[in-house]
Amino acid sequence: MADTSRTQAADSPPTVHFITRKWPPAVGGMETYSIRLCEALGDLAVVMPRYLPGRSDGTPPGVFALLGFGLKTAFWAASLPAGRHVVHIGDMASWPLAFAARLRDRERPIVISAHGTDVSYGLRASRKGRLYARYLRLGAWMLPGALVVANSQATAQCAGGYGFERLRVSPLATDMTEQTTNVAPDPFILFAGRLVERKGCAWFIRNVLPHLPEPLVLKVAGTVWSPAEEAALSDPRVEFIGPQDQTTLATLYARATCVVVPNIDVDTREFEGFGLVATEAAACGGVALAADHSGLREALVDGVTGFHIPPGDADAWITRITEVAGWDADTRQAFVNGAFAETETHYRWPRVAGDAMEAYHQVMADPRGTAA
Repeated sequence: MADTSRTQAADSPPTVHFITRKWPPAVGGMETYSIRLCEALGDLAVVMPRYLPGRSDGTPPGVFALLGFGLKTAFWAASLPAGRHVVHIGDMASWPLAFAARLRDRERPIVISAHGTDVSYGLRASRKGRLYARYLRLGAWMLPGALVVANSQATAQCAGGYGFERLRVSPLATDMTEQTTNVAPDPFILFAGRLVERKGCAWFIRNVLPHLPEPLVLKVAGTVWSPAEEAALSDPRVEFIGPQDQTTLATLYARATCVVVPNIDVDTREFEGFGLVATEAAACGGVALAADHSGLREALVDGVTGFHIPPGDADAWITRITEVAGWDADTRQAFVNGAFAETETHYRWPRVAGDAMEAYHQVMADPRGTAA
């Protein structure tokens, strides 16, 4: 007998239960992804987000709040009815909630988003890293047919290493914008982001900045996470301006001679899942220079929205920055216009929502990945 709960109104919008522990007012890339995707999906599906909001000061919820949310959501997910109900888990670490959603319906369509840090932590050689890797492998085994939507090829490859077999790549997007017209850049380079080793700020200060023409200086916008990275900020050509709101960042992206995202290889083997700064810079009329590394390969279109540079190659960075600094007004304006146009096409949330809908239809048609 046919399962009418799955076949009825097959051309109607699916119901999507988006479950996430990452939600504003907490501040971060996963939080932005969660709320912007749900908003963009509003015209395409029946979206029912279930989320744990962050604290009012922008920090993530505490441990007890996370545990309570997980338990309540697991009981709720286990009671979901069968039918056209897709469960979309917002990050890889929360995969047990997908398992709970399949307790009542083994054919439940499952989608899980992968961001980078939620998979790369398992690459660490530490005891915690090894335990986390086993935890993700257990998830792959317990969720046959679950579809992982990764923000880059690097993230997808890492997720696949744990045993997840159904993978799609959907680069992130931005809603930032700051259009400029024939505005001469100011003589500074911008680095924006957390000060951790893999993002390469200290490496850039030591190996690239001293060889750049004056009066170029480096402005660093972000938060300090590493003492070693903080020590590099004492360089006289560095101005640390701390974390900035999006409006200020948009102006800085546009006014900078260029925006650098100089990620490097690190011993922990962690990598950048995407590198949204490069995308934001192009959307705001800036010139983005990013390492040809991990998820940064999807964060810009080389030669169109910015330039990829070999990671750790100081001479290549010096050459490209010197070239950009020497552009005349017409050359710069032509480049930023083209970058902005490409960003409007490829790096906006409606495209991400469209990618998600394709993923939903794929798992609804074949929830356990058994079709030939």
